[in-house]
Amino acid sequence: MEITGKTIEFSYAGHAFTLCNQRSRDWTCPYAFEGNGSTLSNAGCGIFSIVHASRWLTGVFHDPEQLARFSLTHGGRYDGGTDRPALLQAMVDCGEAERFGFTYYGDGLRNDMPALYEHLRAGHVALCNLREGHIVTLLAAREQDGIQQVLAADSYCESADSRIADHVREVIPGSEIIFETRNAQGLTTGWMKSYSLFWADLSIVRDFNLLYRL
Repeated sequence: MEITGKTIEFSYAGHAFTLCNQRSRDWTCPYAFEGNGSTLSNAGCGIFSIVHASRWLTGVFHDPEQLARFSLTHGGRYDGGTDRPALLQAMVDCGEAERFGFTYYGDGLRNDMPALYEHLRAGHVALCNLREGHIVTLLAAREQDGIQQVLAADSYCESADSRIADHVREVIPGSEIIFETRNAQGLTTGWMKSYSLFWADLSIVRDFNLLYRL
């Protein structure tokens, strides 16, 4: 079985999309905090999420490694991953956010679900957690069968993760990622396939940042 490379290309809802596959160990660009040895492969979800937001909004794919270097020099990195508010504010202050096709109003992490739903319905995007410790991009919103849902682009393709799976309402064909599974000794024990683009319940979203389309 052939594992998926660093990026995949597919189309959905009139958008040609490039998704960064964080499962790929080829993302070796350093993204360390105080010398902890992290790379984009194990700590770059916030970087990938911003790149995904820009790709959806503008059709342009920006280099994640370049954004990672910007983050490291502008206070956007902390022990658990990307410091979203700090990085987004630095992007606005330096004109990078405009180049990526959005602006951010410095309002930190939010949990106002009606505001998020209307924000996405208006054509804007957001960064959020669907589970603790991992950032994804929200690209759109809809109501189906009386349930408000969000379209998530997930660099770590966790549609099958036990913390997420029961909230997934639809997976998007073409966004599949195939990756190795390893045990504690580092032995490859098999392969899995999961989806990187999927519709999920709005109710699972936590700690989001609103990004406004320019």
